[in-house]
Amino acid sequence: MSHNAITTLRTPGNVSPTISDKGLLRGSIGLAIISLVGFGLLYPLAGVGLGQALFPSTANGSLIERDGKVLGSSLVAQPFSDDRYFQSRPSAANYDVMAVAGSNQARTNPDLRKRVDETRAALAQRYGVEPSAIPSDLVTQSGSGIDPHISSQAAAIQIDRVAHARGVSRDVIEGLVAQHTEGKQLGLLGQPRVNVLELNLALDAVAKAPAAKQ
Repeated sequence: MSHNAITTLRTPGNVSPTISDKGLLRGSIGLAIISLVGFGLLYPLAGVGLGQALFPSTANGSLIERDGKVLGSSLVAQPFSDDRYFQSRPSAANYDVMAVAGSNQARTNPDLRKRVDETRAALAQRYGVEPSAIPSDLVTQSGSGIDPHISSQAAAIQIDRVAHARGVSRDVIEGLVAQHTEGKQLGLLGQPRVNVLELNLALDAVAKAPAAKQ
């Protein structure tokens, strides 16, 4: 056979070959149905079901309940101004979970520096220490605005104030802080921290304990 020979495709009779899109349309519709039902319905339901079965507390927002009443979430900070309670970090979002945000102010922003200096001075006077002794997380806002934790240093500097306001031994408050101090994540990430809401609820529980025994 010559290398220049041309092979001609012949069809039976005089019928010309045609391309049908029926198979493509059927496949497209089937893929759309599988995607919508499988990934839009079954997959989310499976995720919710596994979350509720394996991690029910986390899946429901890590809510904290007392006597059947939801008091908050261990993932969301709340404001505390009473001297009987430990203070949370400042919040640019006013502790509103629907408006989570930081101040977006750079370290060089004069307004940020002024606010930090004023807050540091006020806390130093309140705690009776030098301004330089105030931990940075008590004068700066977290990126989310609802960070529920403070550093162990920020908790330690508040112990005397809380003990005096509640009229209890410093050792009692110090022990509660130690109990509610969380270590580094996986033993490596971050720093030791204290969940403010959980600590303050523990303070109230201790205060109610003697009355319950009478």
